[in-house]
Amino acid sequence: MMPFKTLRRKITTVINDPKTLLLVPLMHFSFLFTDEIYLKFLFRFTMNKKLNLKNPQTFNEKLQWLKLNYKKPELNNMVDKYEAKKYVSKIIGEGFIVKNLGLWDSFDKIDFDKLPDQFVLKTTHDQGGVVIVNDKNKLDKNAAEKKLTEHLKVKHYYLSREWPYKNVQPRILAEEFLKNDTVGDLYDYKFFCFNGEPRIMYIVHGREKDICYFDWFDMEFNHLDIERRGYPNSNLEIKKPVNWELMISLSEKLSKDLPHIRVDFYSIKDKVYFGELTFFQGGGLMPFYPEEWDYKLGSWINLPIN
Repeated sequence: MMPFKTLRRKITTVINDPKTLLLVPLMHFSFLFTDEIYLKFLFRFTMNKKLNLKNPQTFNEKLQWLKLNYKKPELNNMVDKYEAKKYVSKIIGEGFIVKNLGLWDSFDKIDFDKLPDQFVLKTTHDQGGVVIVNDKNKLDKNAAEKKLTEHLKVKHYYLSREWPYKNVQPRILAEEFLKNDTVGDLYDYKFFCFNGEPRIMYIVHGREKDICYFDWFDMEFNHLDIERRGYPNSNLEIKKPVNWELMISLSEKLSKDLPHIRVDFYSIKDKVYFGELTFFQGGGLMPFYPEEWDYKLGSWINLPIN
């Protein structure tokens, strides 16, 4: 059964924007369309505006251009949640990598007897295929199997044409369970980087509650008045993490020579852990409020357009 908070979010989205129901058949038959035609349809539905690929200006428009034109082979490993750890460790070292506990191509091959009491299961090729296990003895294996098996079938590339995912092998990864005893919530620090320069970031927290918060900051840790659809600011006072400068430095190294990438970290006490690399935040299909930020972030992406 779908978790209540997920169901509520989906219902709220449809109520606020009924035409999102049309996305289901569009995505189901997306394989019938070329990448460019499909993205133009998808952009119109989700952003309420025409996609400008000849002279893209906004952040979301430029992400669509990158989907169609930026296809370096190494991007495949960078978005694979298992292979990305190897890629990142070569640049910043293994000390920042969350420990792997196992890797399988199907749920029935997982040997739970060899896993610790707490761990995380996630699919390597898509988004949202995550099962957090706080207590192995209380794990609903049937529910976990259903969720992860469904995600293994997802062809993430066809949903929003994010090219790096096209050839990623669907697998299930088990990794070490991370917990922040200091704040009681595992903060996820996500840095938007442009050619090796982190310019803006947001902190994800409250995932265990009914709503997930995005709090935005600049590189001086000044809070920014930005919101994205379905993810409000928490209006809480958030202190700068002790590893702030280190995370910025690591982001610079991991984003070097890339027009844009989002670099994620967890900061727990005096330790920083790499999270993941993302090229297309929200598929390039999430409005910024106020809209000026869509143009500001767009101005930070330099595209080789004549």
